[in-house]
Amino acid sequence: MRNRYLDLLRFLAIVRVVVYHVTGWAALTLIFPAMSVMFALAGSLMAASLHRSGPAAVVRRLRRLLPSLWVLAAIFVPAMLLTGLPLTPRVLLWLFPVADPPANDWGALALSVIWYLRDYLWFVLASPVALWLFRRAPLPTLLAPYVLLAAIESGIWATAPGVAREFGLYFGAWLLGFAHHAGMLRRLANRVLVPLALALAAAGGGWILTHPGPRGYDLNDIHLGNALWSAAFILVVLGRGPAGAAWIERSALFSRLVTVLNRRALTVYLWHMPFVVALTPLVDVVGWSHQDPLGLAIRVLLVFALVGVVTLAVGWVEDLAARRPVELLPGVRRPMPAGVPPTSPAPAGAVTRPVLVGAAARAADGAPRSAAARSDGAAGPGPTEAYPADPDRRGRVPAQRTGR
Repeated sequence: MRNRYLDLLRFLAIVRVVVYHVTGWAALTLIFPAMSVMFALAGSLMAASLHRSGPAAVVRRLRRLLPSLWVLAAIFVPAMLLTGLPLTPRVLLWLFPVADPPANDWGALALSVIWYLRDYLWFVLASPVALWLFRRAPLPTLLAPYVLLAAIESGIWATAPGVAREFGLYFGAWLLGFAHHAGMLRRLANRVLVPLALALAAAGGGWILTHPGPRGYDLNDIHLGNALWSAAFILVVLGRGPAGAAWIERSALFSRLVTVLNRRALTVYLWHMPFVVALTPLVDVVGWSHQDPLGLAIRVLLVFALVGVVTLAVGWVEDLAARRPVELLPGVRRPMPAGVPPTSPAPAGAVTRPVLVGAAARAADGAPRSAAARSDGAAGPGPTEAYPADPDRRGRVPAQRTGR
């Protein structure tokens, strides 16, 4: 069964990413460090997949990640080749982006969000070894990315390659996802978690205030502050978040939006930036500037509307990649077959029993029920369903940085 609280976190993260890329408001990166949250969720799901399937989970995760990229590449790569992109073997990186794939001038900005798939790919490939280490030495493994990033940002390892910086910046969040899956964050007592989160937030906030970037206090330009501030945020939202969010179902519309954005997370993430780039000069012509709140609201609505159209057109690729039934718009409730009474799924962790009839049922009437079989779920929570391959941050392609 799905954990709707985690669905909600992913929904908020994706909305925040799109709004940030349209508005450029640096405060949004502090209020909700979306990319670190999404990497933490992805790390938790990757740990669950490795626990169930072993190393085969790596292939499954890549299978869910790459097809949506290939759809995007099938449209944009020919367009870039026709407008000045040299045809070299590096173009093949659009099929498997273990490094930044090449792009021309306009493509570098419109497709700048590809950095996320590159990092995600690295983290997936590293996860079997990382999880093995994490199970044997959780704290040293978890601290390693933050120590690495601190060494780079303080100048101790000033010549570190970009891949080392990316691991230091976001792999810590991925490993916090491992800790979430193992139940470590929830088992932390308040007397430990609260001071730890406050200390991380204070250290991150202090670094942010004393090391502003070219856009002020935008976390995307302040790597160490970003990592520490985000770690504090993740400790709170995953370590002390609710076990679920059943209240989401009270609004059919909101519940549907959360479901759609979770099932189409990668499509929305990949396609929103081209529309942000394309709309900017057009809306400037009619006077909808970044200083005009109404103009910004119109920009955001237009981007979501255009992404919605593309999602209807190609979002079903995510269903194929996940080997789910293909849906044009996810979340449609299918009618029950005639004569079949409605049922509710057993709570996570519950052990289901066959329905007894006749003498067998009468014989079982007086038998006490085990805690594991109780329908109220008192036996405790179980594993949650895996999410789609996930997805903000600065748009960054070779030699370019934009907002995350």
